[in-house]
Amino acid sequence: MLVIVVENVPPRLRGRLAVWLIEIRAGVYVGDLSAKVREMIWSQIEEGLEEGNAVMVWSTNTESGFDFLTLGKNRRLPVELDGLKLVSFFPPDDADSTPSPSGRGPG
Repeated sequence: MLVIVVENVPPRLRGRLAVWLIEIRAGVYVGDLSAKVREMIWSQIEEGLEEGNAVMVWSTNTESGFDFLTLGKNRRLPVELDGLKLVSFFPPDDADSTPSPSGRGPG
């Protein structure tokens, strides 16, 4: 299972995502794709994100049963502690001044 949520992205990126995934709600895409296709979709998101933000979550063999990547400006920052990926929140004022968190790529 793969879930992608995008906010404030250009319509052309939303159209590209709709080619591979089903948009079940505005900006929320789901599907069941291979790791190779997932990596290709993430590269499309990286190229077309502009001022928006995105998160991609997929099922995998980890303690929590899933993994995720984020991209773009957001108050949430992925943090790994003892092999478990959690989410840290920035205060509202700090979110505008911090660099955008990004994952290394799906896989």
